[in-house]
Amino acid sequence: MDYKEYTNDAVEMLKALISTPSISKDEEKAANVFTKFIVEWGFKYKREANNVWIFSNDFDNNKPTLLLNAHIDTVRPVDSWTRSPFVPDMYFDILYGLGSNDCGGGLVSLLQVFRIITSKEQKYNTIFLASAEEEISGENGITSVIPLLPDIDIAIVGEPTGMQPAIAEKGLMVLDVIARGKSGHAARNEGINAIYESLDDLIWFKDYKFDKISDFLGSTQMNVTVINAGTQHNVVPDKCYFTVDVRTNEFYDNESVYNFICENIKSEVKARSFRLNPSHIDINNPLIQRAIKMGMKPFGSPTLSDQALMPFPSFKLGPGESSRSHSANEFIKISEIDEAIKTYSDLLDGAVI
Repeated sequence: MDYKEYTNDAVEMLKALISTPSISKDEEKAANVFTKFIVEWGFKYKREANNVWIFSNDFDNNKPTLLLNAHIDTVRPVDSWTRSPFVPDMYFDILYGLGSNDCGGGLVSLLQVFRIITSKEQKYNTIFLASAEEEISGENGITSVIPLLPDIDIAIVGEPTGMQPAIAEKGLMVLDVIARGKSGHAARNEGINAIYESLDDLIWFKDYKFDKISDFLGSTQMNVTVINAGTQHNVVPDKCYFTVDVRTNEFYDNESVYNFICENIKSEVKARSFRLNPSHIDINNPLIQRAIKMGMKPFGSPTLSDQALMPFPSFKLGPGESSRSHSANEFIKISEIDEAIKTYSDLLDGAVI
């Protein structure tokens, strides 16, 4: 097969996936579509819930192992779509549809590259994994699969990066904070106003700057994004609730940042999770150096992916643009898929990992 045939197979698969709604936690039908294609292409698969993966032939435990990963779930379509999000609509070079860019293009491109590189002997093993629940970092997604896989030495995640390697990714921690006061009648100026009690902490979140700045991710950032207090105009509120979005760079893990915050504010703080830590791969990694020699430019990504849940080195590299993700009339270009297959193949065929 030549590259054009692989691109055609990729586009046909992507059309079928767009036509199959796969909102997070409801990916079963999409996983069924995925397995139908890979069986037709001669692969045996393993499946856990709605996650599907395949191994290269003659898997050798003495070789290092590369994981190719992309997700099959999507967010819910926003109301401003002017096309049907579940109809694969072609217009010249453009394929519209929910999940086409995030990250259907990466999914089908990486799968074709798996077919290409496993058709000949490589110095490494390859596993391709189509994972579920990525958009919600769900427990039944990649977290449930990793314990079932052999040791992984490096992973490529097919998120839309314009086919430039994102070698660092910010982590995410969401905090629920409560400032407490004492209720009373507003007319008599009774009680302790919880809104006023929260002010010093709100200002601290606004003004505090973490010392360590990443070359690729910049600073660790904290933003108060939701606030709620009070029940009616004449009652002094006894509680003020606010939410803080924390984006950590590779120098800070979420739990240590949480402990530092608790030491510096007087309000009560609860983290929803510590799971989504930042990730970073050494720029001197052989695959990254090979990518640089091919003319690619490493960068840092502010958006979250399944990388946050991977306990091994990884980087994002995929067709499409992050700015199209989660937007109305999402699309991928066929030329981007075609170029991705060629670029992935050049990067991986004969590589040392």
